[in-house]
Amino acid sequence: MPNSAEIAKITIEDFREIQRYMTIARKENATETYAELKKKYISLKALLNVLGVNLTDIDEIKE
Repeated sequence: MPNSAEIAKITIEDFREIQRYMTIARKENATETYAELKKKYISLKALLNVLGVNLTDIDEIKE
């Protein structure tokens, strides 16, 4: 079973990827895609908060 550091690392990578896709969706005005990505973004952000990760520097979307 992965430890907290491994979970945080994987979640941070997923969080960055989702933010990249959200930025692309916004540029393309893909509102439905953006809305679906935002759901995942919120879940990942909540998990990172529970893990105690400081999101100040890695949260580019700021929603």
